[in-house]
Amino acid sequence: MAHVSRSALRPVPSPEVRDALATGGAVVALESTILAHGLPAPRNRSAASELEERVRAHGAVPATVAVLDGVPRVGLSAAELDRVCGGGLDKLSVRDLGVAVGLGRDGATTVAATAALAAAAGVALFATGGLGGVHRGARESWDVSADLAALARTGVFVVCSGVKSILDVAATLEVLETQSVPVLGYRTDAFPGFYRRDSGQPVPWRVDSPAQAADVWRAHRDLSPGVGAVLAQPVAVDDELDAGLHDRLLTGGLALLAERGITGKDVTPALLEHFHAGSDGASLRTNLALVLANAGLAAEVARALVA
Repeated sequence: MAHVSRSALRPVPSPEVRDALATGGAVVALESTILAHGLPAPRNRSAASELEERVRAHGAVPATVAVLDGVPRVGLSAAELDRVCGGGLDKLSVRDLGVAVGLGRDGATTVAATAALAAAAGVALFATGGLGGVHRGARESWDVSADLAALARTGVFVVCSGVKSILDVAATLEVLETQSVPVLGYRTDAFPGFYRRDSGQPVPWRVDSPAQAADVWRAHRDLSPGVGAVLAQPVAVDDELDAGLHDRLLTGGLALLAERGITGKDVTPALLEHFHAGSDGASLRTNLALVLANAGLAAEVARALVA
């Protein structure tokens, strides 16, 4: 393959993102793994447009992140979004970025990889669905998402709906505390559980407006440079997955993992597919609703930051 130039190793912003950053505009990064690996076609392509439109509707520029032809890109054209949603992309965490670039591959970025590339391009706000975290049984498996370590060393403000209830939520919050990553609840005192508004764990801090969130991020950025922060917004009441259905699917999903011996990076996709199939699509609707809400909130915070 052709030699990869030094310039190709740096994230390449789209013209729109580059102009917004140069003029002090609001920009929100969006991950591509949800499009390439989290949603079925063709729903993933319409979701890509909806996410970008939601960011624009709240006054910011969307910057969907991916690696295409071995080049990290922050902000994608319509044709590039088509490629991301067309299938066949590798799933890239931070450890995989250099490999994908060196081999000239196409890849969708996880929360960790999106945060790293967004920060390198100068984008501080990042909207996603849910963080990765500490998996159940991690005392034996050591299965802890790279998202947590990435936040500890990457200066991005991540707007999410907590972590999926399939994870060990208490242990995840403990790791974030150990890594000095602040966790804020947006208009809530309870840490969200993705499909459910309340994971059963409290949040250490609460903010009630985009302006408050922006003030906290400014202070945190100055006092703890290079360390991320989490703004956790619960899914809307009308979009929350029914509690009984959620609990049945979680119990069945965990049993399925044990029966099939599924471990490591295959755990989350298997459980999400189990939720989707067992809920007749309700979990997918919840997923999309909360991601769209987080994109809008991230845009509002990004605007407050540059005001």
